[in-house]
Amino acid sequence: MKRETFLYIAMSLDGYIAGEDDNIDFLSIVDSPGEDFGYEDFARNVDTVIWGRRTYDKVLTFGGEFPHRDKTVYVLSTTQSGANEHVTFVSDLKTLYDRLQSQPGKHIYLDGGGGLVFEALKLDVIDHFIISVIPHLLGSGIRLFRDGRPETKIRFVKSIPYPTGLAQLWYDRDRGN
Repeated sequence: MKRETFLYIAMSLDGYIAGEDDNIDFLSIVDSPGEDFGYEDFARNVDTVIWGRRTYDKVLTFGGEFPHRDKTVYVLSTTQSGANEHVTFVSDLKTLYDRLQSQPGKHIYLDGGGGLVFEALKLDVIDHFIISVIPHLLGSGIRLFRDGRPETKIRFVKSIPYPTGLAQLWYDRDRGN
């Protein structure tokens, strides 16, 4: 049985996941005590997380407990290899993805950044898109969807508005089945 791959990510209304300097402070404008925007329910069905290296580096700046300690975490990197107590570094997304698909497990969670999303779209491995749109115009920065990616047909599933102004959009990859 195929393990489904989810892109679960947030972006500004104008399509950026971070500012020019990797700043993600704009995400906090929708913070609301006790609101996780469905993340806990989503995460229950995931046992594998894949990050790009810059996303991993950003997570390390947060301090505190390492997120996803209950999951297997891979970091796509051309500059680091091996593993540490939290992650395994990999250089080839296709090889990793093929290996994961040959193993039993829950769903796979892609969590940024733009380079990882670009590679995943090129490989056509994203089955579901859950994109939280933050009510903010960043103006410039790191785009969620880079130019040069292949055309990808998607099908609208649902949208969930939140009182903070965040709108969560759910799409499935339309493979014409």
